[in-house]
Amino acid sequence: MTIYFAHTEKETIEFGRWLGDSASQFISAGVVIFLKGDLGSGKTTLCRGVLRHFGYSGAVKSPTYTIVEPYEIEFGQINHFDFFRIKHPYELDFIGINDYFLPDMLCLVEWPEKGIGAVPKVDLSVSIETDGATRKISLTPDSEIGERIFSRIKEIE
Repeated sequence: MTIYFAHTEKETIEFGRWLGDSASQFISAGVVIFLKGDLGSGKTTLCRGVLRHFGYSGAVKSPTYTIVEPYEIEFGQINHFDFFRIKHPYELDFIGINDYFLPDMLCLVEWPEKGIGAVPKVDLSVSIETDGATRKISLTPDSEIGERIFSRIKEIE
């Protein structure tokens, strides 16, 4: 596990850019990143940074009501999920959840614990804790691809 500290929204977005850069080499295989943290901890802000790395300049909002927001990028797709409102993992079948976890896709999943059993194995877990304005961002690789992304983040830092 590695821990980073972000003291501003800008630093959280910058960390998201690093994460996007580090994951970019592996999107062809399909990448799943879990984002864990309390409400308002910065999960969507981090997603905004990932999307900025790939050149997306539009608004990025949490898909709390739509459950998923897909973004087309140059060489694939980024799917931003928010499972906060999910009561049972089987509900994800109604949105065709398996169609979003394919090669050439990067999946960023907020509140992943609510989709356990419905989503594939995670590659990298990102946990965000807040203490005032400071965000403590912890990374834990959960697969070989996750290890490689983790190593690249450490190189960029």
